[in-house]
Amino acid sequence: MLNLRAVSEAAAHPSGTRETSDETLMLAYAAGDVAAFEQLYARHRQRLYRFLLRELREPALADEIYQDIWQRVIAARASWQPDATFATWLYRIARNRLADHWRAARHRPPAPHDADARLARVPDDDTPERRLAAEQRSTGLQRALEALPPEQREVVLLRLEQELTLEEIGAVTGAGRETVKSRLRYAMDRLRAAMTP
Repeated sequence: MLNLRAVSEAAAHPSGTRETSDETLMLAYAAGDVAAFEQLYARHRQRLYRFLLRELREPALADEIYQDIWQRVIAARASWQPDATFATWLYRIARNRLADHWRAARHRPPAPHDADARLARVPDDDTPERRLAAEQRSTGLQRALEALPPEQREVVLLRLEQELTLEEIGAVTGAGRETVKSRLRYAMDRLRAAMTP
């Protein structure tokens, strides 16, 4: 089946003058192009895993949920429609899966004593993540992030680590743009205050 969106994007950017969008890759994967899925996976695997590891603080659990999220992406490929960006859709799946986990667990476990060392072992080849990792190495930032209310921490992580827009964060969390903006502002104020000597 011919997809007009994918054709028009290919026509607008011939000969690879621009990286193929996530949405076009997902449509190609839905049509049976396994290489398109491999590209999507390569683009999003580290960011998604880092997000899960931050939220769960337990590598084995992050691995399990990470695999489950990608299985859900694979299972939903035939019915996927580009109503939102692929990243928004992917992180909505991740957020829903995390919510399922926390409902089942009924509590948020404390960070393991070696959480910083575990996080430091996660490979990081992407420049934005390297910049963020360098910032997070400063002594108090991790503690300040953990001290934020869950809604504020989630918005900060989605904005700074995943580089989602306010609208995309709203679509992931189900909150309005102004609510997301407010949570982000309060979170940043608290982080600045915590990091000020």
